[in-house]
This record gives sequence, structure tokens and C-alpha cells, in this order.
Amino acid sequence: MKPEGEPMDAASSEALATILVVDDSRTIRRILSNALLAAGYAVVQAGNGQEGLDVCRADHPDLVLLDIDMPVLNGLETMRALQSDPELAGIPVLFLTARTSGADVAEGLGLGARDYLRKPCEASELLARVQVALARRQAEMELALKAQELDDLSTTDQLTALGNRRRLDVAVSQLRARHEPELPIGLAMIDIDRFKVINDTMGHLDGDTVLILVARRLRSAVGDDDTLVRWGGEEFLLLRVKPGADSIAETAEEMRASVCRWPLAVGIDLVVNVSVSVGCVTGVLADFDALLAVVDERLYAAKEAGRNCVVGGA
Repeated sequence: MKPEGEPMDAASSEALATILVVDDSRTIRRILSNALLAAGYAVVQAGNGQEGLDVCRADHPDLVLLDIDMPVLNGLETMRALQSDPELAGIPVLFLTARTSGADVAEGLGLGARDYLRKPCEASELLARVQVALARRQAEMELALKAQELDDLSTTDQLTALGNRRRLDVAVSQLRARHEPELPIGLAMIDIDRFKVINDTMGHLDGDTVLILVARRLRSAVGDDDTLVRWGGEEFLLLRVKPGADSIAETAEEMRASVCRWPLAVGIDLVVNVSVSVGCVTGVLADFDALLAVVDERLYAAKEAGRNCVVGGA
């Protein structure tokens, strides 16, 4: 957000990064912006903390130079607002201050700022501190990405590409951390009918292909917010948050129908008719372990009822 009457700074698509300069002094903004632009950065400006927050929410700059003493919303208040917003908390901040006392700087660093600059500062010092802060942020992002990739790998079933039991454990742990114990949940347990016969007659490689194709059909029948995992062997488990009794039963039926609606093309000259049995239940998060036992019993009841059917609901 630019102050009224001030021209926008140049922003090249090939800029090294976008820097937001937040200072109530137009002169300071101009000096800092010129130095950054000359070094190849794109620059946006704001005249107070509130304007700075608005720019961050709209543009997500790569780094913020934030003055401490400003009207409307000072630097420390702005920093607290940034840290309280999950979408903005990762933006690195360098404080700007003309004060000789270190108390405000210390408080800002305690709030999460990366560094600080005393005004006025040499262009070389400004650019060096900006470069270090951006490099540190880039390293953090790369580390977080690698950690996420490793976590995804450890929670993914390598055959079907669905989640595995660990992913379900993580999902349940996150729900317990974020929600009340009375959070409504629904479970559906799905088992491929007569899968041992498929393995014995077709071989394990074709059996694996059946597992992959069934997993794809089950995935197509559930929502993006649902957690569908390979529970083990030929069993799958669906976790849904805030379902109605009808919702989980209807989805269970959709999953059953999606599998048996058409034969599976296992190979060029090989198709096979496959069905699944499903047990489902609804309850609350606090009873998750008990619900697992219930849904397993209902799956067994579906098998006893002749397979290729759904048992359960509420």
C-alpha cells in the first residue's frame, strides 16, 4: 500500500526478491528503496504498521523492513500481528530504529524479528543484512520442504499411494490437538471380497494391480477432506470429520458401488470382477478406539451377510 501521491517503485519479474519497507518517514523509505532497487530487489512501501499488514496480506513480500516508531500501529504491535497470523508468521522481519536504547530492539528480536538496523545506515550494511535474512529464510523453506517430503513418504502406502496407518494416526492426533473430544467423526472399513482367491488364482503381481485399481476407485468416491488409508492387506479405512449418519452410510455405499460397477482391467487380456464389503459407524473423537472395534465388527457382519454390501451407519 503506497502513501497517497507517491509513485510506485519498480518491480521486475526478475527481481531477486520483494522487500516491503514500512516507515512513516517518506525520506527514509525513499533512501532504503533506492538502495534496494539498485541491488536488484523489487520494493513496495507502507507508511505505518497497518498499511504494512495490508500489504503483507495482499502481496506476501519476501522480507519486511519495519520501523519501530510509527503512528497508527508501531513496529512492535505490527510484529505481534504478523506472528499471530499463520499465513504471515514466516515472513522475515528486520527492525529499523533511530533509538540508541536496545530495549525495543531486544523486544522485537524476542518477538521473532531476524535482525535490526539503526537509522541512518550505510547501503552496504542494509544489503548485507537483507541478503543474510533472505538466505536464512530460503534455507529454512528448503529444510521444511525436505521434512514434509520425508513425512509424506513415511505416511504413504507405496503400493496404492494412499495413506498408511501412520497417516491415520497423525490425522487423529491432529484432530485431538485442535478439537474438543465430542467432535463428530465417522469411520468406514472396506475389505476386498475373496482377495485370497484372487492372489491364489492370478498371482501376487496381478493381486497388487487389483489393490491399486480398487484404491483408485475408493479414492474417487470420497471427498478431499476425508482421510482414506490402506489399513493393511486388502483392507482400507475412511475417516470423516463431522459426518451425518446418512453421510457416512451413503459414502460407504458409493465406495462399494464404485468398485463393482465395472470389471477391473488388470492386464491387456485380463479383466476381473471385484467387490468389497463395508462396515461403517459414526460417533465422537473421544471414542475413536472403540469405534474402530465397532466398525471392524460391522465389516465382519457385512461378510457374513453375503459380501458386497454395507452394514452400519449410526
